[in-house]
Amino acid sequence: MELIKGTLLLLLVLGGFTGFSLKAPKGMKAMGALAGAATASFLVEAFQKYVGGDLFGIAFLGRVGDSAGGMGGMAAAALVPIALGVNPTYAIMLGAVMSGMGILPGFIAGYIMSFIIPKIEKKVPDGLDLIVIICLAAPMGRGIAEIITPGVTFVLTSIGGILTSAQSASPFVMSFILGGVITVVATAPISSMALTAMLGLTGLPMAIGALSVMSSSFMNFVFFDRMKFGDKSTTIAVAIEPLTQADVISANPIPVFTTNFIGGGIAGMIVNYFGLINNATGTATPIAGFAVMFGFNPAKDVLITAGLCVLSGLTVGYLGSLVFKNYKIKTVAEIRG
Repeated sequence: MELIKGTLLLLLVLGGFTGFSLKAPKGMKAMGALAGAATASFLVEAFQKYVGGDLFGIAFLGRVGDSAGGMGGMAAAALVPIALGVNPTYAIMLGAVMSGMGILPGFIAGYIMSFIIPKIEKKVPDGLDLIVIICLAAPMGRGIAEIITPGVTFVLTSIGGILTSAQSASPFVMSFILGGVITVVATAPISSMALTAMLGLTGLPMAIGALSVMSSSFMNFVFFDRMKFGDKSTTIAVAIEPLTQADVISANPIPVFTTNFIGGGIAGMIVNYFGLINNATGTATPIAGFAVMFGFNPAKDVLITAGLCVLSGLTVGYLGSLVFKNYKIKTVAEIRG
């Protein structure tokens, strides 16, 4: 029941984010900004704190990582309004008042205020708008974040806790589901870094997220190349960052998501077998996810596990191209026209 409950709750959250990306006003731009916030905070923390600070013992880099790691909410609250066209001064103001807030409350507050601030600017005479926005928008944004934080924290920590407990009860099944879901998320409009950061995944589940996404880079390189979605630049781009090809992926969901779910699931089972851990939350990304693993595990184990994940990714990518060789795909030329 824990396995079923955790999976259903996770899929419900993913469904909500997918619906938001596709249906909400400027939803795709907002989700792109959320991914950027995860990169600007958690990815910097992962490289500088866990690699530079912990692995190489450079105290200064550790402090750099620490300072970035707590800025997820502030980054989201600033980057989302900027992406949606809000005056950068007001966007940074929103970010500045989000100290201590999580990345998802910061994201929600930033998104809501992105529609309120322009209305204030239109209704208030020039010269007074700055004072009104400082006096009204800043506390309003912080208030939204504080009001929703308990509910958001409860839901996300519940999902993270259920996934962790299910991981212990049904390790290989949960590893397959978790690896598959996170890998699919990496190719969807939702950022896998943002998702794993919001869920607060650490330990084995985060290791599964990191190396399954790393494996997907090799899998998608082979899959996109053999399926002829586009030219070499398309293939290289999807291997480095799948979100750069979000339009191609969204136009071909069945072959891409099916292949990625199976490939990510197999990689997750491999990581589970070797029992690796990753305590740098939000590092479900190919390069950083692989690098930070050395900060928590013996180098030999990381290299063996990562090598097997790469091999499985290449194999699944090749087999996926055989399964879907007669599937009618939409190419880059058709989509971008």
